[in-house]
Amino acid sequence: MVISLLFFVSVNAQNARSIKLGYWDGILTLHEKQSEFGLVELPVNFMIRTLDKKIIVEFINAKEHIKADEVSLQGDSLFIKMPVFDSEFKIKMVDDSSMSGVWINHGRKDKNVIGFRAINSPTELKAPPFVSDEHMVGKWEVTFSPQKPDNSKAIGIFKVFKNMMTGTFLTETGDYRFLSGGSSLLKEKPGIKLFCFDGAHAFLFTGVIKGDSIINGHFYSGAHHHEPWLAKRNDKFELRNPDSLTYLKTGYSKIGFSFKNSEGKQVSLSDEKFKNKVVLVQLMGTWCPNCMDETAFLAPFYDKYKTKGLEVVGLAFERTDDFNKAVSNINRTKQRFKANYEFLITMKTGNKQAEEVLPMLNSVMAFPTTIYIDKKGNVRKIYTGFNGPATGQAYSKYVEETTRFVEKLLME
Repeated sequence: MVISLLFFVSVNAQNARSIKLGYWDGILTLHEKQSEFGLVELPVNFMIRTLDKKIIVEFINAKEHIKADEVSLQGDSLFIKMPVFDSEFKIKMVDDSSMSGVWINHGRKDKNVIGFRAINSPTELKAPPFVSDEHMVGKWEVTFSPQKPDNSKAIGIFKVFKNMMTGTFLTETGDYRFLSGGSSLLKEKPGIKLFCFDGAHAFLFTGVIKGDSIINGHFYSGAHHHEPWLAKRNDKFELRNPDSLTYLKTGYSKIGFSFKNSEGKQVSLSDEKFKNKVVLVQLMGTWCPNCMDETAFLAPFYDKYKTKGLEVVGLAFERTDDFNKAVSNINRTKQRFKANYEFLITMKTGNKQAEEVLPMLNSVMAFPTTIYIDKKGNVRKIYTGFNGPATGQAYSKYVEETTRFVEKLLME
């Protein structure tokens, strides 16, 4: 039920401001240029509520609710620090039912400040004129940058949820998480629009529907990236096996590394802690939403199997050369997901530097990449990317196969 009361926060007697609780319709303006759907604007649906006299902002992506609890109202200014990711909103309250400001993504060095505005809404999810369309439900073969020789493939999975179209794109390096939106007849062209905001990424997909194809597709990631795409319905299309993309070079059966943990202690894979244990090595970064989805899975998984001989260690490739900043990022992640396993600060970033850290691998295509090591220290499997909860059956399959494989290693 929408709360229509006003919540008052007094900074001092002469500097007070009210903010309306309930649902809000936000907009991030990614580009000022026109598209087939007007300005390139990303809808951001969120709810403002209170908990223990604190302001809570929940960002809504289909079934996902992202709770931001580092929120402060100072006079007519609202500050929202996103959970896990290094980004924030700086907003001015125009009145109790409207606001404007910017979203700043500190994880990027350029084009990282994006204009934002929002108004209070009587409904939970509002993205007119887009509605659900049963015609779009199913599996689609997607090609990004179709005119380029190095184009990439994906699987589009679309469903209907609460009268809106939802879904995601699965790629060989991860998925695009919880997208929502719909389709509509605009300028006499059946169009599709899907979007997601998770604090790290602002994703917007548009396209024109033509029978069982999507043409003239445009993908925007924040203000820094634009890419064309197209799709066709194809229930039989599959991506390459994620177990086959990254592998040990000829002559290697093991990996090795040594880095400091968040307390500054040097930790090596050859330490006594890891001997005669099954070890999962997670190549990750706190800037990476797919890594956070994997961490959300690994945290309780580790708690369940650690007494049976499982160890998990995350190798953090942070986008900073400040060790203390990297530690702060990791500690926020550990706290958010209640992750009790070891995280090490590599002081490296990006795929190429990850390959330098682990030169025995043929390549590192994606974050996350997860290396499965048996009790003898031999690498038994390397899994590229992560298909999270937004992928539905793909995620369920991953959970089942991972559980079965780790239990097998533990029994050896």
